[in-house]
Amino acid sequence: MDSAAHSSLAGRVSPLVIRGRTYAGHAELRPRGELVHGCADVLDETLTALPSDVRRVELHMADVVFMDTAGLQFLELLDHYRRHRHIPVAATHWSGQPRRILELAGLDTTDPLHMTPPPSTAPTPEPVSPARSVVALERAEQLHMLRTEVRQLRQAIVSRPVIDQARGILMAAHACTPDDAWHILRETSQLSNTKLHTVAAALTAGAGTDGPPPPEAVRTALRTAVARRLH
Repeated sequence: MDSAAHSSLAGRVSPLVIRGRTYAGHAELRPRGELVHGCADVLDETLTALPSDVRRVELHMADVVFMDTAGLQFLELLDHYRRHRHIPVAATHWSGQPRRILELAGLDTTDPLHMTPPPSTAPTPEPVSPARSVVALERAEQLHMLRTEVRQLRQAIVSRPVIDQARGILMAAHACTPDDAWHILRETSQLSNTKLHTVAAALTAGAGTDGPPPPEAVRTALRTAVARRLH
């Protein structure tokens, strides 16, 4: 059982693919790639194709390497399926940048679907207490941080072709994973106070034959970022 979707963004190298198996009423799904535009359609296709006798669905999310706001739609669709079918659904083993997004959203990084009430249990109203007011303020702050992060991610998506090239250069040069390369790029940008797209363009240009080396500030920040991430 395989479902896949490809983004219209040029240069995208990780289309979402969902592979899985079913046995004894249990469906195990393993998404691989990026939760971006179109990922909810892939999930919907996969869930629709599940046998009618499935009584439990588990998603292993370790192979998801990138997530923007479409990932939240992905989770909403999972929760809708869980409630509609009245069966347990879990999405576990998050890591890297997608896990960071869940943290900023205030969701359970072990399984974000645990943050919503189970299908058979209606939430019971509780009186508002000062403690809960503090929690509400913290959640609002987390939401603000998430929106800031999402804006940054959207800007990165617009520049994905050159950023993907820079990630590939870092992966080849340091034998690192796509997630490591992404974090190195972002930290280099922050340490050198240089826009992410500018850092990626400098690395890409410098990798060409007789290409100009990146500015000294970028080179210094890159060395520091690599040392922190890989050593």
